[in-house]
Amino acid sequence: KRAAQVTRERADWQARVASAAARRGDLARRRAETAEKLELARDVPAALEEDRSRIAEAVQEAESRKARASDAVSTAETALRNAAEAERAAERTASEARETRARAEAVVASGEETLAEAAQRIEEALELSPQALLEELQVDPGALPDAEQVEATVQRLRRSRDALGAVNLRAEEDAAAVAQEHDTLKREKLDLEAAISKLRAGIQSLNREGRERLLTAFEEVNANFRTLFTHLFRGGEANLVLVESDDPLEAGLEIMCQPPGKKLSTLSLLSGGEQTLTALALIFAVFLANPAPICVLDEVDAPLDDANVTRFCDMMDEMTRRTQTRFLVITHHAVTMARMDRLFGVTMQEQGVSQLVSVDLKRAAAMVA
Repeated sequence: KRAAQVTRERADWQARVASAAARRGDLARRRAETAEKLELARDVPAALEEDRSRIAEAVQEAESRKARASDAVSTAETALRNAAEAERAAERTASEARETRARAEAVVASGEETLAEAAQRIEEALELSPQALLEELQVDPGALPDAEQVEATVQRLRRSRDALGAVNLRAEEDAAAVAQEHDTLKREKLDLEAAISKLRAGIQSLNREGRERLLTAFEEVNANFRTLFTHLFRGGEANLVLVESDDPLEAGLEIMCQPPGKKLSTLSLLSGGEQTLTALALIFAVFLANPAPICVLDEVDAPLDDANVTRFCDMMDEMTRRTQTRFLVITHHAVTMARMDRLFGVTMQEQGVSQLVSVDLKRAAAMVA
């Protein structure tokens, strides 16, 4: 009705506007005629001005009515759009409600079916109704876990039961045998641990005693070595040094030498003759600490000159006096052979026939004297 009224008002307003336009045209014509007749009718300006004011007021009123009519149309159109949107929203809400209801009905039907199946399974497996089972278990249905978790637990327990296999009627006897074997192994383990502890204590004791004996022997050999080195070289210094470890049983041995007129250095930096004399000093130092009945020296004087050979022979004479060791020297040096008590040689008077020759130099010297 409001729209029809607005339409009628708009038509009325348009009619009035058309009428006003016609009147404005008429006024224009009349104004033109009046302008032409102005000179003839100067007495009518006031009347014309009054008509003009009245027409202007009518136009202004028409424009005001037109603005109000436009506002009314805009308001009506906005209300129409809102009503259409509200209608569409209501239709969507109704459609969603119908879908939700359908899903809920499907869930309810599925739940009822599942409930019936569960009741049937309980009846078949336990010969009890669900309510009787709850009363027997004395549990709160609301505190139970979800169905999937319960089903997984049941399946796991069934697999564990099946994995056990058949009942072993000899389980008690087997358990007793296993327990007896376990006790035996436990006793053997304790015996082994006690033996290991005893062995470790023995090893530690042997290592401790070995370190003490080694250090004692090392000090004695080192002292003898310094004395013999000075005697062979007619001066200089030398000593033995334990290197590479603080444990004497794992340490290496370094020979530090300083012949007369040279800097302190290791054995590898000496000449061949000096190395030979230093090695002889070390060997004789060991023999002084722990003498052996026999000592075999195989051409140890080969790198030595005559003066050093003489010192070597003097050292053997001194060792012979201080120990009970008998020295067997293999040599080609005439000075060394001349200082020996007895000579043994191999000769070949005939081709392919070797003959041992022995000469007692002390007896020969006595016979010559």
